[in-house]
Amino acid sequence: MGRSEVKEWFSKAEKDFDEAIFLFNNDRPLEHVAFFLQQSIEKYLKGFLIGKGCELEKTHDLVKLIKEASSFDGSLEKFTSLMRDIASYYIESRYPIGLLVEYDRDEMQESLESTQAFIDFLGKRIG
Repeated sequence: MGRSEVKEWFSKAEKDFDEAIFLFNNDRPLEHVAFFLQQSIEKYLKGFLIGKGCELEKTHDLVKLIKEASSFDGSLEKFTSLMRDIASYYIESRYPIGLLVEYDRDEMQESLESTQAFIDFLGKRIG
């Protein structure tokens, strides 16, 4: 897989992150913010893995993806807890799971900031 494919994944990821920020800043439903945030991280991780020559399986499991990414760059391991926290956003924000899930604005702000730190860190790893 070429560098252009990695750029495509990162471009899609950036758009999803920008959408999450836009929705948050415009007081849109936090479950929508959560969904785009999860999607952004998933695409950044998949882009990173493609850049390492991995063939992707269909998964939304951020913990699995960060573990695989960490096998190429151990410094990414420190983001495992962030991935664990945000992994649930995909299901909770898109499907009725039998529980009322309400997102806290302060926690979502923290998730956005932590995700930005992850994106910045990842950007330095791939140059």
